Amino acid sequence: MIGVVVLTLRELMARKIVLGLFVVATVVWGTLALALQIDVVDGTLQGIRLFGQAPEVQVEGNGEPAEQPFGGEDPLRMIVIAAESVVAGAAYWIGILLALFATGGLVASMMDRGQVDLLLSKPLGRSTVLGGRLLGVGIVVALLAFYLMGMVWLVMSLKTGVWNPRFLLAIGVVLAMFAVVYSVVTLVSVSSGSAPLALVVTLGLLFVSLVVALPGLPDKLQEPWRQVVQALHAVLPRFADVGGRTVPSLARGVPVRSWTHLVASLGFGLVAYAAAFAVFRRKDF
Repeated sequence: MIGVVVLTLRELMARKIVLGLFVVATVVWGTLALALQIDVVDGTLQGIRLFGQAPEVQVEGNGEPAEQPFGGEDPLRMIVIAAESVVAGAAYWIGILLALFATGGLVASMMDRGQVDLLLSKPLGRSTVLGGRLLGVGIVVALLAFYLMGMVWLVMSLKTGVWNPRFLLAIGVVLAMFAVVYSVVTLVSVSSGSAPLALVVTLGLLFVSLVVALPGLPDKLQEPWRQVVQALHAVLPRFADVGGRTVPSLARGVPVRSWTHLVASLGFGLVAYAAAFAVFRRKDF
């Protein structure tokens, strides 16, 4: 399996898109590091600016600053959490899609006649070959996620002294949901051998999952469409629910009310991967 992983990593490194993603990640955390300005005079916080904007401070009737701005929250902590939340949201919504486009064709390219024949000629089982391919993809995406989100967290924490370690848990959720999305790519790729079809089907499934997750949608529909929407929402990955509830809660360092959406999505991914491995083992090459 190690050989397949190394081959996958080399192929990914040869793709300029992956290198571009690391460059973009560097620009993001570097810009954030330069944009955050903290003024401290005689050990006292005098001003905070992020991208040139200062937080509003509540004032008392006599014009003096209130003792508890931001409703009792430390303004510095509020800015740090807000910046980290933005990065977590971008890494989830945009980062997953970019990583999908960067790696979406790897499983299908492995199905090409010359390459798959070479891989299967080695003393490796088919599950090992496919598993090594997926592991290589996962390593690169994990490095990208830890690099971007980890550097943002480290820069913000070092510059402000505000440490929010629960933010790092959002990295695990982002990677878990990418794995769920990639399960669809894997299943369609091993079934059809077409990278464009795999991406189209995956994006279509994501779009449907976003539509059926709209608040109050079932109540606006009549039977049998109401049951169809509810069934789709129960079966498909809950991309919108995880991105709108679980990730923001982790980024803000507040307790997650429910892990149901993430667990249900992981269940879908496991079923899709099981089907992909079954198809790959039985496919005639």
